[in-house]
Amino acid sequence: MAAERIAAHAKRHGLQAVRVVLHGGEPLLLSPARLRAILGCLRSAIEPSAKLRLYMQTNAVRLNESYADVLLDYQVRIGVSLDGDRLANDRHRRFANGGSSYDKVVAALALLRRPAYASLYAGILCTIDIRNDPVAVYESLLEQRPPRVDFLLPHATWDSPPPRYDARTPYADWLGKIYLRWRQDGQPMRVRLFESLLSTAAGGPTGSEQIGIGPADILVIETDGSWEQADSLKTAFDGGPETGMSVYQHSVDEVAAHPEVTRRQLGLAGLSKQCQECPLVRQCGGGLYAHRYRSGSGFDNPSVYCDDLKELVRVVNTNVAVLTHGMTEAETPVPGDLISQVGSGLGDADVLKFLCGTQLDITRALVRGVADDLGSHEMANEAWLLLQEADRLAPHATDEVLAHPYVRAWAVKALQQKDSGQRDFGYLSAIALAVALRAGMDAELALAITSERLYLPGLGTALLPGASGPSRASVENGRLTVRGVTGDRWLPVASLQAGDIEVSLDNADPYRDCHKWPPVNDLSPSEVDNWRQTFAQAWESIGTDAPEQLPGLRAGLRTLVPLQADPDGLMRASTARHAFGAVAAALADPDALAVMIVHEFQHGKLGALLDLVDLFDPAAKQLFSVGWRPDPRPVEGALQGTYAHLAVARMWHTRAVRGGPQQERATIGFKQYYHWTEDALLSLRDSSVLTPAGQELVGHMAASLALVAP
Repeated sequence: MAAERIAAHAKRHGLQAVRVVLHGGEPLLLSPARLRAILGCLRSAIEPSAKLRLYMQTNAVRLNESYADVLLDYQVRIGVSLDGDRLANDRHRRFANGGSSYDKVVAALALLRRPAYASLYAGILCTIDIRNDPVAVYESLLEQRPPRVDFLLPHATWDSPPPRYDARTPYADWLGKIYLRWRQDGQPMRVRLFESLLSTAAGGPTGSEQIGIGPADILVIETDGSWEQADSLKTAFDGGPETGMSVYQHSVDEVAAHPEVTRRQLGLAGLSKQCQECPLVRQCGGGLYAHRYRSGSGFDNPSVYCDDLKELVRVVNTNVAVLTHGMTEAETPVPGDLISQVGSGLGDADVLKFLCGTQLDITRALVRGVADDLGSHEMANEAWLLLQEADRLAPHATDEVLAHPYVRAWAVKALQQKDSGQRDFGYLSAIALAVALRAGMDAELALAITSERLYLPGLGTALLPGASGPSRASVENGRLTVRGVTGDRWLPVASLQAGDIEVSLDNADPYRDCHKWPPVNDLSPSEVDNWRQTFAQAWESIGTDAPEQLPGLRAGLRTLVPLQADPDGLMRASTARHAFGAVAAALADPDALAVMIVHEFQHGKLGALLDLVDLFDPAAKQLFSVGWRPDPRPVEGALQGTYAHLAVARMWHTRAVRGGPQQERATIGFKQYYHWTEDALLSLRDSSVLTPAGQELVGHMAASLALVAP
């Protein structure tokens, strides 16, 4: 009946995939034969309606080859509960006779690492006990070579708070030590909590129920057929997760309409007022729902771990690895002058390198998020294994490819399409091949060719005339070959050079369509030459009219994307929130292109800062009237426009002061942009929606504008 309810729900709502987790108690108390029967029932009932992804969470003390063979037949991915080294694990995970379970769990993990069963190994679940040495716990888990680790805060409420042993934020302190060591080691294993914090900091989705304001998507079926909410609610009060419904009388939609289930779909609106007003809410999301409980006010409270979550967010946001050629990975705190440097409208080379490093780090986390849900997709898993190996052998080659602006755009879209069945895993194969080429590795991958063009991020396009269906691509001696394709040709990404900068001219990446206007798909050799000449002249114009912008542009600008021209001859330019380092523009005269590059790069720079620092209350509803738009703008739109126009105002001021034939036009342009920026800054400064960091930024912007006051 449970399987039938799930299948009916998937069919009714057109779901491409559903996830079923066999949980506990302990699912391996079933015999292998009974387990096989249950898995067979689930597959036969659900798979006609949707792809079934099976998981199991187990203490693994009974896991052996007999169970593993059953789980392998049904492709059940296995998460194992292990709290660290022997000392840590045996605090809470002993047999009834007092004996240690550690050796049996370690033996089970060794079984999962065997090549025959490695596809089943999903990771390790570790419940935190702050009495344990965090570094020892980390090192012991790393020894088990898990694909992923998840650290769980022990269940607690305001009525039964967690032990703190006279420390204010002991859980953040404990996790922070692991985070810094994990970063220092080059993130040798995936850690769901840390990756989720990095993802939500970038505006991406959360991969953890513990944080983030995404809607809850979990229902529990008890052994008696009862529908319940997440079983963590059992720790809040007796009957906490109960709905009063069962699979025998109620559909999934009926359970989803339960008031408490509905509340957990409200996102920000479902949090307490204190949480809604907190500038960190988009990252922590109020914490785990069960941890908010307090007698009298129910779940309308922050998490009992609120202070710890705030401190952990601070640690993650202010300790980010910067990866550049010629440097080893090192923990780099946020520069002390970050707000002032960016707020001035400039940003020196060091600050831009820092922002580039944080953007690369976010992209790494998002790509790992996509890899977390590859399931049994063989080609994608093969690509992920190659990418991991390449990253181990040549991390700088991986950095170069992942720094390509549209890798993040792809990853964000893939995560948004997680349950749609439409994710483009072929782009992951393209990433892996691009890294192999850059690293000089020999490699081979299976491909599902759906187009006559195979684009490798940042490198170029292989033309595959007449190709379709399954094939294999190989990289050998720096050359890409696609088997079964005749007459293949390679079109490298064109480059634009000017002075001491080189950027790519990308008219091929399939994810560059994230801009406001459509991109150009093909460029003739003469059009490429025209872009090269115009860019060189535009760069010279920036050097003359905005020389203070050159260091930041050299450090951060990677790609120009040609846009289709406006039919009325208007200028077109765009940046995308998830494509840092790219500017899209329609070809214009050099002076106009110079302004567009500076203007759009400012948007990217401020977006990178917003990934790290909360500048305004994300729940703010206030709209701002601005001179450059007829419609009132939300706070982020107003702040972005003001910041970009500050740089343009300074640029027009320099042109006006210089004089010459265009002085009158430059003076008019300067006055317009100056007053637009001045008025918007006053509105932002006088509002109540900016955080202290946002007020500081606006103050530096105002000081920078005052330097060119008429």
